[in-house]
Amino acid sequence: MAANATWEIHDRKVIACRACPRLVAWREQVAREKRRAYRDWEYWGKPVPGFGDRQARVLVVGLAPGAHGSNRTGRMFTGDASGDFLYPALYEAGFANQGSAMERGDGLELYGLYISAVCRCAPPENKPARDEIHNCLPFLLEEMDLLENLQGIVALGSLAFNESLNLMKEKYNLVFSEKPVFAHGGFSQFGSNVPWLLASYHPSRQNTQTGRLTRVMFAEVWREVRDSIR
Repeated sequence: MAANATWEIHDRKVIACRACPRLVAWREQVAREKRRAYRDWEYWGKPVPGFGDRQARVLVVGLAPGAHGSNRTGRMFTGDASGDFLYPALYEAGFANQGSAMERGDGLELYGLYISAVCRCAPPENKPARDEIHNCLPFLLEEMDLLENLQGIVALGSLAFNESLNLMKEKYNLVFSEKPVFAHGGFSQFGSNVPWLLASYHPSRQNTQTGRLTRVMFAEVWREVRDSIR
């Protein structure tokens, strides 16, 4: 089967998923009620598939779609404050053709980079339950399998870091003498033919407005990503 056809099958499975009743109810409620600023939008209101270059060497993993961001636009990290922070950094580092991303069909293209998340539905208060995470992780693992040129993973936030690490342990049969722990800018290598893992604070408004994550700190992460690609 052609690679693109396999990707299309994967994306259809993601979009059709209704495995978590709480998340289904919440994402659809948000899509019906909308936020006043977006009352003229037709919300996506479904699980959000990954987005980007299917020949990517770098996989970016976030937490989950935002209720009025990706749940509205149908594309990861689009239309909210996190995307306003992420995409300019990707553009400056040469991973995107433009520094803004507000909606699907806006012309955004990613180069050598694929963006995904641990969970594909917007969770209430941005807090998915453990069983909801468990239900969604096979999608992320399948994307790791489909990204045949994968060299590294950038985990945005501690939850994305821990879940990515657990999937890598499963996929590559890793054994840790000392298990990596989350720290902003932490870079872990696991040997030949295994992707590296780079940790970053999530570019959420909570982190960026408090100064925990600055644009300078974030730019350094993407320079390290660029320098680490063979």
